[in-house]
Amino acid sequence: MSEHEKDQSSKGTWLTYRPEIKILDCTIRDGGLINNHMFEDGFVKAIYEALRDSGVDYMEMGYKGSKSIFVPGEHGTWKFCDEDVIRRIVGDNDSSLKISVMADAERTDYHTDILPKDRSVIDMIRVATYIHQIPTALDMLKDAKDKGYETTLNLMAISIIQDRELDEALEILADSPADVIYIVDSFGFFYSEQIRDLVRVYSNAFEGKGKMLGIHAHNNQQLAYANTIESLINGVNYLDSTINGMGRGAGNCPTELLLGFLKNPKYKMRPILQCIQDVMLPLQKDMEWGYQLPYMFTGQMNLHPREAIKMRAGDKKDDYVAFYDQLMDQY
Repeated sequence: MSEHEKDQSSKGTWLTYRPEIKILDCTIRDGGLINNHMFEDGFVKAIYEALRDSGVDYMEMGYKGSKSIFVPGEHGTWKFCDEDVIRRIVGDNDSSLKISVMADAERTDYHTDILPKDRSVIDMIRVATYIHQIPTALDMLKDAKDKGYETTLNLMAISIIQDRELDEALEILADSPADVIYIVDSFGFFYSEQIRDLVRVYSNAFEGKGKMLGIHAHNNQQLAYANTIESLINGVNYLDSTINGMGRGAGNCPTELLLGFLKNPKYKMRPILQCIQDVMLPLQKDMEWGYQLPYMFTGQMNLHPREAIKMRAGDKKDDYVAFYDQLMDQY
């Protein structure tokens, strides 16, 4: 097989079935950013059962947050994902659905709070880092790998990293213990052409290193699904999503859209639809997520959505023109 044929065999078209594609649903983790991770057990259990029955590959339960930084009580249990709390939901997780948690660089007591794999129901540790935190992230990856976990590295806010710095970061990460390196569109800024270019940059940086690529897209410009599909076509195999697009601000690529798109017969749509109908729609009466104009503004301007989130929580949440003018004055 020629090098060109090998390259094409790892990619595909929108009609291609690739069994190595994995869906990682982070509804509880990313959705928890809306309510300080204060989900009730019944809600988390409903998400777990829907994902298990639908054939989704991974469920991200939340964070491994440091209790010396984040105060228990002010933050819900899914900010910490203690072993006994996860087991309240999944037991011994006698299913094909794997469990992941996210560990933020410099915000996780990973040496003590992440148990050896043989003492935990967790399967994957996902290390999230900004570029200046990479030295800490590398130690976290080594710690997780030495303890027996699958590992990913999620390099955040890459839309504001200069090309030279990104190249240097990827060169370092190429020799890291991460099994999967994620392209993360933290601000929902990228268009599909940019995602395609980034996949090429990441693929070239990790050539011959045995690493998989993942995509985590935000929906500020209603492109999370399109950008996820674009990355998939170009060879990315780990796809982040959330049920009903739930997530902080504009939310994420909807799990149900991916299930409807992918050709893998193991995925089943009905359990996800039942979950949306039974638990997600009622929750939307009390929690807001999904596309709104303020998130479009921050996405197009390549800004963190925090100001849009603050605006939507205030008394003038629909004063789009004033918010737009405010951003333009800062832009």
